[in-house]
Amino acid sequence: MAEQDLSAAVRFMDLQDPRYAYMFGFLQADGHLAQGPGQKGKLTAEINARDIHILREFQQLTPYFSSITERVRQTNFAESHHSATWSVCSLEARTIVNELGIPYGKKSLTIKPPRTEFSRPDYLRGIIDADGSLGWTAQGWPYLALTSASTAIAAYLCHYGKKITGTERTTSRNTRDGVYNICYYKETAQQLAAHFYDDGCLALAHKKANADAVQAWVRPADMRIAPPRRRWTTREDQELLRLNDPTAAGIALDRTEKSCALRLWRLRAGRI
Repeated sequence: MAEQDLSAAVRFMDLQDPRYAYMFGFLQADGHLAQGPGQKGKLTAEINARDIHILREFQQLTPYFSSITERVRQTNFAESHHSATWSVCSLEARTIVNELGIPYGKKSLTIKPPRTEFSRPDYLRGIIDADGSLGWTAQGWPYLALTSASTAIAAYLCHYGKKITGTERTTSRNTRDGVYNICYYKETAQQLAAHFYDDGCLALAHKKANADAVQAWVRPADMRIAPPRRRWTTREDQELLRLNDPTAAGIALDRTEKSCALRLWRLRAGRI
């Protein structure tokens, strides 16, 4: 695609435009901004070749020259992995995305939601398409999940997910690889999938298909609905430590003895 006029360039990455909000979220999670000598550098996104359609959409949205290449290589997970890479070298394009919040080099720990106004559901759909998953659990339940090393991104999805569904999720890094795993199941996953993947949205085709498919799930009549989790407050923690007795604390705080015992252990062990 040839360089286009300046008026088109000014509109590039207007994050209030749902298409650019999605594109930015996707690139923030799964793109890479590399800096070379002088003013040289490149913005790239490499994905499975089955999803090359989304790279073609990026190419159409970018008013600077960009290219899409394909390659087949051996990886740790497959003998033959077919991938597609979208690349743009324009300094102006790189400066725009860098100022919006895609840093040069390693970025997984530092990315965060934009500071400017942006289309929130589209931005988060881009994040989920790049670093999340959507489909069915082994038990046949709908689920929507995000794996991220960024505290800001994990916290923002939890905040936004509660705003949309009323379901609260907490953020904590898992001990195995130090990343956040935010998961939603059943009706909550259905709500978020419908909210993020509306008709005609820019999205990976297989995830949009899954988002549509999970809407057909109906909770079995004999499956109970778990009550919402009740968060511990600072006052309750102080009272639990003062009483130092799960049985007495359970009565005083209207909680189960098991819940109080586990919370007391976590407080004493410094896990909280």
